[in-house]
Amino acid sequence: MRLLVTGAAGFIGSHFVRKVLGPDRPLGDGVRVTVLDSLTYAGRPENLDPVRHHPGFRFVHGDITDAALVDRLLPGHDAVAHFAAESHVDRSIEAADVFVRTNVLGTQTLLDAALRHGTVPFLQVSTDEVYGSVPVGSFAEDAPLRPSSPYAASKAAGDLLALSYHRTHGLDVRVTRCSNNYGPYQGTEKVIPLFVTNLLRGRPVPLYGDGEHVRDWLHVDDHCQGLLAVLTAGRPGEVYNIGGGTELTNKQLTAALLDACGAGWDSVTRVADRKGHDRRYAVDWSKIHRELGYTPRHDFAAGLADTVRWYRDHHGSWWS
Repeated sequence: MRLLVTGAAGFIGSHFVRKVLGPDRPLGDGVRVTVLDSLTYAGRPENLDPVRHHPGFRFVHGDITDAALVDRLLPGHDAVAHFAAESHVDRSIEAADVFVRTNVLGTQTLLDAALRHGTVPFLQVSTDEVYGSVPVGSFAEDAPLRPSSPYAASKAAGDLLALSYHRTHGLDVRVTRCSNNYGPYQGTEKVIPLFVTNLLRGRPVPLYGDGEHVRDWLHVDDHCQGLLAVLTAGRPGEVYNIGGGTELTNKQLTAALLDACGAGWDSVTRVADRKGHDRRYAVDWSKIHRELGYTPRHDFAAGLADTVRWYRDHHGSWWS
C-alpha cells in the first residue's frame, strides 16, 4: 500500500505514521508513506525523526490548498489519511479565516484530487466537537452537528463536504470523530502539555471558569488503532466515533496533573471562561466496537503518567 498522509508532522498524524512504519507493521510489509505538511506552528519535523530513514518514508513540504501540488502527488497512492487541520479553538475565536482555508478549502482540494485520480479510501479525521455540547448521554454518529466554535464549524463543514463526495460521486470516504487526545509529541498549546510544561518549570496554569467542563480522554495510540481499523475495514460513506472511555472534569484533570508534577493548587490561576465553551463532550463509540472490534487499550492513569514522564525526559530537546 502507498499512503498519502496530510498533516503528519503534527501530534496525531505523526503518531499514525510512526505506527504504520513501525515494527508491528499494521498495514503489512512494503507500505510506503508520503507525508504532506506545511509545517505551521503545529507541525514539527522532529516528530517524524524515528521513521525519517525508513525506506518507505517520503516527506513533502507543501500546503493542502495547493491544488497543483496535490494533483502531482496523488497519482500512485492507494489511500489518503487526512489529518491536516487548524485545530486550536482559542486561535479560531481570534481569527477564523485560516481555519476555513485549511479545514474546508484544503479538504475540498484533496477530495477533488482523490476523485480525479481514484485514490481511495479517503479517511477524513475529525473531532467530537462538531456535535457540540451534550448535558447527558452521548452522541451517536447520526446526531445533528451543532458546532460552537469556528474551529468546530470548519471541521463540520469539511466532514459534510467529504460525505457529499461519497453521495454525489461515489467516492469511498470514511469519517472518524474522536474525543480529546493526549500522549507524547502533543504541541504545548493543548491543555495537558501546557499544564505539564508550565508546572515542570514552576509556572502557573490557567483553569477556565468553574473547571466543571467535561471531556472524554483518548490516548493517541488508541485513536490511531481506531483509525487503522476504519481505514482497512470501515464502510464507505460511514462515520465512526472513536472514544477513550475516561470522562473527567477539567478540575479533575488539573488535580491529576498537579499530582503528577508535584505541584499544588496554588499553581492554578482561575481565568474567565472561553467564549462559546461547550460544557460536555461525549461520543457513543459502540458502532466502531461492534463493527470493527475497537476498544481503547490504554488505562488513563498509566497513560497520563507516561505522558508526563515523556515531557519531563524531553525538556531541553523537544520543549524548553
